[in-house]
Amino acid sequence: MLNHYGIPIGQFNEFVDVAFAGEKVSEIYEGNKSFDLILRFDDANRGNIENIRNTMIDAVNGQKIPLSYVADVVSTSGPNTINRENVQRKTVVSVNVAGRDQKSTVDEIQKMIAEKITLPEGYRIEYGGQFEAEAEASKTLLATSLLSLLVIFLLLFQEFKSLKTASIILLNLPLALIGGVFIIWITSGILSIPAIIGFITLFGVATRNGILLVSRYKNLQDEGKPLLETVLNGSVDRLSPILMTALTAGLALIPLAIAGDLPGNEIQSPMAKVILGGLLTSTLLNIFIVPVVYFLTNRKTLK
Repeated sequence: MLNHYGIPIGQFNEFVDVAFAGEKVSEIYEGNKSFDLILRFDDANRGNIENIRNTMIDAVNGQKIPLSYVADVVSTSGPNTINRENVQRKTVVSVNVAGRDQKSTVDEIQKMIAEKITLPEGYRIEYGGQFEAEAEASKTLLATSLLSLLVIFLLLFQEFKSLKTASIILLNLPLALIGGVFIIWITSGILSIPAIIGFITLFGVATRNGILLVSRYKNLQDEGKPLLETVLNGSVDRLSPILMTALTAGLALIPLAIAGDLPGNEIQSPMAKVILGGLLTSTLLNIFIVPVVYFLTNRKTLK
């Protein structure tokens, strides 16, 4: 229709922009303050759809025609701003997660969108936000955990010069994981970044308990003690140090664990709960399982 009335598209866009959005034509100074002078239609002609349809625009040869002759003027909703990224338009839809972890929420959103929404041609969905940082941190912590296990094993092997002995000491790790996983299951049910850090910390504490027992067994064996007497006496000798260190660490972590609802404890509380649960199972099971495993694996080679 613009071509029919001889109105260039540039002229049409400029008219609409100036008439309804306004254009700065000058500045007004009042004392030390300056104000922009904006030229545009008044509120009555910009705020009424019928007035907008009847707005006169210059056509060829000085002819004036209503705006509705060359444009469809309708009332509809749209974005108040147009955002762009990499020269492409984008619309941001944001949500806050409460009562569950971000990863499972995003997975559920992705599944529902894939099943129920068909995007028009030229449209796509990109997922971003804090869950991206959490996923990246989880990968880093997983690699760090595996590396820490490898370093712990190498240090144990270097110290005891025995693959079997190092493996017995590392038996404390699954014993500690039992309590950590159980405490997560009965509390939040969310494996968060602080919880993973708690597991890494737990590895060191659990390994220390195993070293206390096995090193004492080795000392008694060097003194010529029989295997059964070594296991029994060594376990009794190390019972007090193991319980004392575990109890000390546990008492220090209890205030952090029970204050999870207070501001500022979002990181400390999950980590403290994991360490507490792991300390409980690791300490109790370490006293019984490690001596039994040590006895069974050495009774054929030691008297």
